[in-house]
Amino acid sequence: MFRRREPVPFAFVAEADRFRSNVAPPPRERASAGQIAGRWLLGLTIVAGLVGSLVLGMPALSSPAATPAQQSQASQGH
Repeated sequence: MFRRREPVPFAFVAEADRFRSNVAPPPRERASAGQIAGRWLLGLTIVAGLVGSLVLGMPALSSPAATPAQQSQASQGH
């Protein structure tokens, strides 16, 4: 009446955390001077763009109370 369940065909996946390989991966290649300079240049460009957008956007974010009130000529009766 009660059957014993068959093992899952992919039981090796559950045992993968216990598996350790004795083959070491190859060492990573060191980046050349040109690659390092390119990464720095890209990073500086991104940071400069963010800072520039913040500097140019600050006047739009400032409150209008900081500027002196201007009246149109129509409100002065001209």
